[in-house]
Amino acid sequence: MWQSYLNGMLVCAGLIIAIGAQNAFVLGQALRHEHHLMVAAVCVLCDALLICAGVFGVARLLTESPTLLGLVRGGGILFLLGYGVKALLRAWRPQGLERAGESRSHSRTAVLLSTLAITLLNPHVYLDTVLLIGSLGVQQASLAAYAAGATSASLIWFFGLALGASRLAPWLARPLTWRLLDLSVALMMFGVAFQLLLGD
Repeated sequence: MWQSYLNGMLVCAGLIIAIGAQNAFVLGQALRHEHHLMVAAVCVLCDALLICAGVFGVARLLTESPTLLGLVRGGGILFLLGYGVKALLRAWRPQGLERAGESRSHSRTAVLLSTLAITLLNPHVYLDTVLLIGSLGVQQASLAAYAAGATSASLIWFFGLALGASRLAPWLARPLTWRLLDLSVALMMFGVAFQLLLGD
């Protein structure tokens, strides 16, 4: 159970830590202290719903087809290895995470809609949380623990950005910080891929 939880946490962490528009938006809102806790909560809630849809929906479909499960397992291993290599390449030429633009939204509703748009209108969120995390979940001993681990990674990351923005901003602006993060992401992905390769 704990191994499933850890695997879920590592895979999700590796996917969401990469520099992206959503992270920049959350950091920008937090630096302006503008509904930043709501923004983090919405990001986590969306992730949790999509993760559960993937883990409990995709997993159920895959368990009915051993052949498809084998193909997905191989594809998952290749994806994790490829993502790990991609993280290594990012570490070779790191960039800093810059905060979002300085324009200030004037209502909670506007910020909420912006958060939902930047979270749900990105097609990669469905590939990552529903398909990838879901397909890897079926190979875990405990689906619930795996989903909880993935959701925990999302919660820690987004609330960490929201609550620690003023302290994190100088570090996240440094390429060296992202080099170290990307190296950590590569190790996470390689580790989970290796475990799947040696799995039952």
